[in-house]
Amino acid sequence: MKTTTNAFDELKWRGMVYDYMDGVEELLVKEKVTVYNGFDATADSLHVGHLVPLLALARLQRFGHHPIALAGGGTSMVGDPSGKSAERILLTQDIVDENLTSIKQQLAQFLDFDVKTNPARVINNADWLMKLPLIGFLRDIGKHFTINYMLAKDSVKSRLEREEGLSYTEFSYMLMQSYDFLHLFQNENCRLQTGGSDQWGNITAGAELVRRVTGKSAYGMVYPLITKSDGTKFGKTAGGSVWLKAERTSPYKFYQFWLNTDDRDVVNYLKYFTFLDQDTIEELADFVQTRPEQREAQRRLAQEMTTIVHGETALSRSEQATQVLFGGSLDGLSAADIEEIFSEVPSTEMPKENLTGAGLNIITALVETGLAKSNGDARRSIKEGGINVNNVRVTDAESVIDNNQLLDGKFVVLRKGKKNYHLIKAI
Repeated sequence: MKTTTNAFDELKWRGMVYDYMDGVEELLVKEKVTVYNGFDATADSLHVGHLVPLLALARLQRFGHHPIALAGGGTSMVGDPSGKSAERILLTQDIVDENLTSIKQQLAQFLDFDVKTNPARVINNADWLMKLPLIGFLRDIGKHFTINYMLAKDSVKSRLEREEGLSYTEFSYMLMQSYDFLHLFQNENCRLQTGGSDQWGNITAGAELVRRVTGKSAYGMVYPLITKSDGTKFGKTAGGSVWLKAERTSPYKFYQFWLNTDDRDVVNYLKYFTFLDQDTIEELADFVQTRPEQREAQRRLAQEMTTIVHGETALSRSEQATQVLFGGSLDGLSAADIEEIFSEVPSTEMPKENLTGAGLNIITALVETGLAKSNGDARRSIKEGGINVNNVRVTDAESVIDNNQLLDGKFVVLRKGKKNYHLIKAI
């Protein structure tokens, strides 16, 4: 079995080391260091793009390092220009605080706060940034940054080339993030900062500030920004961003996101996002090459990620919901589950009273929903075994649909053939 003996080699074979300052490899191999990664509270949930740095913190912790997840209660009030083509909408203190409460709960899902040797910590940079006196900050911190130095950073340079430009508010973000590193270095003995590759300029600026103020060395390492082979943006679907919060992206849709991963991307995603070992990932990579139609790697990826983010119960329900589309049982699914699974299929609203008493004849239902062109077409489809109600085959052309067949009292699922669905919504 292939194994790695230190955090740097672990991150390296997973393809997660994009760039790093001299000394990082030796630091992670020979010492147990405190490392931090910042997460700004610009929304009430993290999204799948945050999983690379978040899971990297978890990996570092597993190798004995001391992780700090820095919640950006202060920096979120300003907004990071890195990777942005225009200025963010400034958030109020109340909104930032609400977002932080939600995000802290998500951070706790990935990091171990109870282990005795190197427990994880969540620290809020508002605790010091919101107390900084302006004049003192400019004298003591601003003097270490030349305008020439800041203009050379990609996050600044790229924005200056655009018509919108860069506000002074955003321009000051680099100083604030750099001060975070200095504060954590001096107060928490934090010597390593990590982040996405778009944070390289801010991270190296922070390390330089630590050197100038303390005369000691601090380090930075960045992870690659995840891309998709088809050129579309990772973490986006037709419905928008894929969030970690179940209220924003349901476990079912979260599971589907990973299940639909392209063959060209799935092995890399297994490395980036799961804790599966090298042998297991190589075995799954072989499946992609030799039996791609089975999509075994995608299924394992979806299972691992849904379990990590939402738990075993949510995984079971998501897998059941996925099987529904292939004729699996609908037993136990809620109305919300049904509505979500069949959110993109044609539907018909029907008064509930139509299903009371004698009920609705199956032939009538098929014609009214458009699954059959005529009564004769409907009868032929039933005779050929191609009609299902709630994924149960219909054998009698005289059968009816009644209230007893309503799923959670609200829905009936009709299916013609393998994939031609129609949802009846009882109102």
